[in-house]
Amino acid sequence: MSLSLPHATAVWRRNASMYRRTWKSNLLPNFFEPVFYLTAIGVGVGAYISQMGGTSYAAFLAPGLVCVAAMNGASFEVTYNFFVRLNFEKTYDAMLTTPVEPDDALVGEVLWALTRAGIYGVAFYAVTVAFGYAPLPGSLLVLAVIPLTALLFAAIGIVFSLQIARIDLFSFYFTLFLTPLFLFSGVFFPLEERLSGGWLWLAEVLPLAHPVRIARDAFQGTLGLRALWDLAYLLGVSALLLGWSLRIVRRRLTH
Repeated sequence: MSLSLPHATAVWRRNASMYRRTWKSNLLPNFFEPVFYLTAIGVGVGAYISQMGGTSYAAFLAPGLVCVAAMNGASFEVTYNFFVRLNFEKTYDAMLTTPVEPDDALVGEVLWALTRAGIYGVAFYAVTVAFGYAPLPGSLLVLAVIPLTALLFAAIGIVFSLQIARIDLFSFYFTLFLTPLFLFSGVFFPLEERLSGGWLWLAEVLPLAHPVRIARDAFQGTLGLRALWDLAYLLGVSALLLGWSLRIVRRRLTH
């Protein structure tokens, strides 16, 4: 990589500066979505479910929704915002007239996606602590899961954004990719209890399932060797996708 950390940091600072102007309108919708799910489903539906996975239903939902908050924070940043900067505002073309290189621009965008996801994820984790759904100190391990979730979905979102030609195609990404992940990655029910055989193996491919599993085990104090596989998945898939996106960015920005 032709990477300069000061230049990548400059890209991060540019995005942070823009975000300071609109943080209220951007923060509230993404932050409150999992809060609404926790309240409506966890407290509402949870009143009719005695236990789920050995705990109350609201407590079962909480760690998964922390990961969902991080996923949403990273995904919105590297889809619509990244696409607009790349194709409409031509922000990166302007950056390349400075010492910033394509590698710096990509790393700066990933760092900013991790920052936004961290804001949403940590804020929602604080909500779960306030509600009494996050046992301390064990659940603090989820603070390490938030950036890993953000890294994975930043990598996925950037690759998708670099492949499409029209901004309206993001409706497919959110409706046909993120929504099924949200519903079938172990956030709302234990996959092992409802799936078997080939379906359970298929669930192992779902990106959201791995951070959700680590987070839930951290909340319940049951982290084991399985977490090593989940960690390897998160880091391995992220590295592969970021390497792919780097090649595309270099080609797009230098030709």
